[in-house]
Amino acid sequence: MGQPLIKRIKRELEHKGSILDIYTDYMELPDGKIEKWDYVEHRKGAAAVVPVLPDGRILMVRQYRNALERDTLEIPAGSRDSVTEPTIECASRELEEETGYRCDNLEFLLSLRTTVAFCNEMVDVYAARDLVPTEQHLDEGEFIELEAHPIEELCDMIYQGVIQDGKTVAAILAYKDKYGKNVDRE
Repeated sequence: MGQPLIKRIKRELEHKGSILDIYTDYMELPDGKIEKWDYVEHRKGAAAVVPVLPDGRILMVRQYRNALERDTLEIPAGSRDSVTEPTIECASRELEEETGYRCDNLEFLLSLRTTVAFCNEMVDVYAARDLVPTEQHLDEGEFIELEAHPIEELCDMIYQGVIQDGKTVAAILAYKDKYGKNVDRE
């Protein structure tokens, strides 16, 4: 049985932001009715990284998130500089900017779509296991506190609802699954 055909008949720009555009889509449903759906376009895409210290702890960033009106604990991440920038370069840049570490051999971990119901944002996530200390280079207006946590503690925080950021939840659980016993070095 095939999917019912739903067709977009019109898209209107409601707001143009610095990285996001917000639209109203007019959708024709299989029964012929027209509905308005919200659509958020993330113009550049993003990348994130799971930075692993030599002792196995994972570096996390604590920062204020306006949408939630509170601080969150997340993996380092950021938007690509352009739609043509390879996500591995973006991940490498964000790693050094936010944590003050670099890694010469980032390993691809997973690709995810953050909110498929209304947004096209795509995030590629990498693992960084051979960290080299450098200097943190925060963007203007960016205030980040670094924390290091064992993987099991992060998993507990996920299951307790302390960590709720989708990319961070997916990345931590994927990292633990992929590297198995090698991550439990605490």
